[in-house]
Amino acid sequence: MKSQFDLSNYPLWTALVTPFDADDNVDYNTLEQLVNEQQQANNGILILGSTGEGLALDKHEQRAIVEYVSALAPTVPLMVAVGGFNLQEQLAWIEFCNTLAIDAYLLGSPVYAKPGDVGQTQWFDALLSKAQKPCMLYNVPGRSAVSITPKVLKNLQHHDNFWAIKEASGDIATFEAFRNAAPNIAIYSGDDGLMPYFAQAGAAGLVSVAANAWPEQTAEFVRRSLAGTFPNLFTTWTSAVNSLFSVANPIPVKVLMHAQGKLATPHLRPPLTHLELPCTQALHSANDSILSWN
Repeated sequence: MKSQFDLSNYPLWTALVTPFDADDNVDYNTLEQLVNEQQQANNGILILGSTGEGLALDKHEQRAIVEYVSALAPTVPLMVAVGGFNLQEQLAWIEFCNTLAIDAYLLGSPVYAKPGDVGQTQWFDALLSKAQKPCMLYNVPGRSAVSITPKVLKNLQHHDNFWAIKEASGDIATFEAFRNAAPNIAIYSGDDGLMPYFAQAGAAGLVSVAANAWPEQTAEFVRRSLAGTFPNLFTTWTSAVNSLFSVANPIPVKVLMHAQGKLATPHLRPPLTHLELPCTQALHSANDSILSWN
């Protein structure tokens, strides 16, 4: 089953934060506002990824969030993250999501286990076989403790629904190796600051944290990166984006969104906490810089 959208028309996907209220409950009213804001910017929406603190939510909350957002019938494509350790649980999660109005999956490497090429191939092969929508694999060794290798991509590229890979190792050589191993698979940058360089190497787009705070500006930046225009803005952008990763994501972006009035509270689920970021001057400076764009 294909997405109702042409996913190639969406070079920017926002890895949406999950808003909580002061009592640690999911704030659905704010979640709807965040979805609407991304719709207005015509950005694809990814929910329940690491930026959305997906692993800190229990199964009932995860299901409720996907049901809620899909019921909003956003006018942009909706991607749902799949990640964890237990394969049978992830297959059950995909089976549930297959029944809802979603458009794509983000398939993460199994956390903590550190499988090799054979184990990774088996993991992704099972997930791709269960999924009924286009799938984006997620290479993020900084969180999963293992890298997806070019060999794994070669092993999997026969799947018709293997659409893309999110490359977040920060290594342009890895990007090139992926492109050579699976030339028909779209590659998206998973690092906001590296988008201009990945664009020059042939990236299809960006999966972004920054777009939570700056949806319109990030969309414009991606357009300019892909077009190779306005290189004078790249340094400004990279400097601003770095402030969003001064401590673990999504702490800084939630703190900034709270300051912007987009979130009622910067609350995160343990072990993350906004108290990790006592000084917010760099965030405010970055916000002023990005919002001053014409």
